[in-house]
Amino acid sequence: MTCPMRPISATDCPYDYLRIYDGKDETGQIIGTFCGMGKFPYSIIGTSEDLFVEFVTSEAGPLLNTGFHFNVGNWPGHVETAGVRNGTCNWIMTSEQLTQSGDSEGIFLSVAHWYPPHTSCTYLIKGKAGEVVRLYFPSFRINRIESPIRHFDGDCGESLTIYDASWPDDSKIIKTFCDTFSKAMEKHDFVSTTESLFVRFESKTGSYSGSSLYYWAHYDFFDDRKSGEALPGTQCDETFHSWKRSYGNLRSPRNTLVYKKSASTGEDVSCTYRFITDKRVFGRVILTITNIAFKDHPYTSLPCNECWNEQIDRLQIWEPTNLNLTDGNRLGCLCKDNAKTLLPLTLVSKGDRMNVRLLVEHSHAASNYFKHPAPLFEARYQFIHGPACGPATISASNDGELHFPHKDYYMQTHYASPQYYYADSTHHQSTSAPHEQENVVRCIWELKVHKDRDLWLHVDKIKFSSRSCEDGRLEFYLPHNGGAVGAAVGAEPWMRICGENVSQAKDIPIVTNAELLNTDFEAVEDNLLSSSIFIHFYGRLPARSAFKLAWTELFHLPRNSDGSVATQRLSADCEFLCPGT
Repeated sequence: MTCPMRPISATDCPYDYLRIYDGKDETGQIIGTFCGMGKFPYSIIGTSEDLFVEFVTSEAGPLLNTGFHFNVGNWPGHVETAGVRNGTCNWIMTSEQLTQSGDSEGIFLSVAHWYPPHTSCTYLIKGKAGEVVRLYFPSFRINRIESPIRHFDGDCGESLTIYDASWPDDSKIIKTFCDTFSKAMEKHDFVSTTESLFVRFESKTGSYSGSSLYYWAHYDFFDDRKSGEALPGTQCDETFHSWKRSYGNLRSPRNTLVYKKSASTGEDVSCTYRFITDKRVFGRVILTITNIAFKDHPYTSLPCNECWNEQIDRLQIWEPTNLNLTDGNRLGCLCKDNAKTLLPLTLVSKGDRMNVRLLVEHSHAASNYFKHPAPLFEARYQFIHGPACGPATISASNDGELHFPHKDYYMQTHYASPQYYYADSTHHQSTSAPHEQENVVRCIWELKVHKDRDLWLHVDKIKFSSRSCEDGRLEFYLPHNGGAVGAAVGAEPWMRICGENVSQAKDIPIVTNAELLNTDFEAVEDNLLSSSIFIHFYGRLPARSAFKLAWTELFHLPRNSDGSVATQRLSADCEFLCPGT
């Protein structure tokens, strides 16, 4: 007697069969029902430490059948993941859970057990507000589907998709890996643009023994909060507008992936911070660099002789000229060496813009600063001046007047909105939004003086809102005792006039040319305008303070051969008479 051999089948089993359950008993999910003759070509891996096997025979008896034989072994289970599992393979993994676990990075693995056709396993990786998610694969292999439960002849029978979203939004797919045509990407960073990243594994075929996409995935979270407004299309540039916030703090990027990316691209880290106010209201910028924390170069130790051009970690500050946003009037450059003696460094712009650029050399950016929590630099900024102040720089002339409020101020009614006044951070330490602060006006004028001239000042028609110097004051700073940054750095003014001592406005001493001499590089280069006095005004709004400041330049008459003063030169050389003569 001959009987046809029935091949191994998992679908047509009318007689004897072997049924396997995923669990301790027959209440578990059925993995498959098998019958026929031969060797089953695949291993079967359960989702836990238990499999339940049931053998059922028909009433016909064994005939020529000899039963079954199988081998049993164990297989490594899942790595513990800092998250919450919903069902067999749907996970929610958060920044808080990772922090509580004490690990710096979370881990999840590809599906290494059986799963039915049309399985979908998801991983929602969710950070806190202001964070971004990084996902990378230390190990990744893509194979053909080897143990399908249901055969599929098309492309992408199994896939892994990464979404830049908190749900499978097809418009925000970062990358899809397919079993038929994709190339694995190991140690490549996939970074979200928001606080969430969603990963989905899908299988049309199912599998008896695990995914054809074998991966070991790591994830972590990075603080991506900005001090200013991120500039689209750049890695770390930020913009600070005076009409959005009048003062605040800034620092190097909190997201240290910036430094890791630099190492992989071979390009130096370059982060530019742009401070922009409104030229129409004569705005200016005060910047104070409070901390520099660059590390030593791990391969070489270059001196900081030429900070602006050296291939070292450095911070550059300049005022852009016209459309040249990358260079202009250089204000300063800080590196590890000179920061010790220069900090804190306070700078005041002459115009309505100031730029700061952080440069980090790419060869050691990752090794020195990736996952390094301390900031490379810290600073604070403040927008000052306003429509009531008028132009910030007053050119040298034989005589002139400075009016506060500015003579055109009352005609600029469209500038009367509080957004054009700047809260003074030196007097308001609250972290509230600027519009919640008391409006103040702070002016800094630079009065230029011709070379070799003295200066006589006279304050006329001055009034303050009260006797308190906190409500309004007029201060004069010489170049050697603070200049434009005098009040910001706590320097003592050459003279201060306020409601308490307003009578002193009538007796301002003559300022000599030696006192007016500006010895900074820019002033020395300008042979005509190398002397200045800086006039600071602070007042609360609504403005009830007002003054008129008049000045006259003075020069010394030569002497005759007998030593007497050559008074005959007065009418020839002098366009005016000195006060009191």
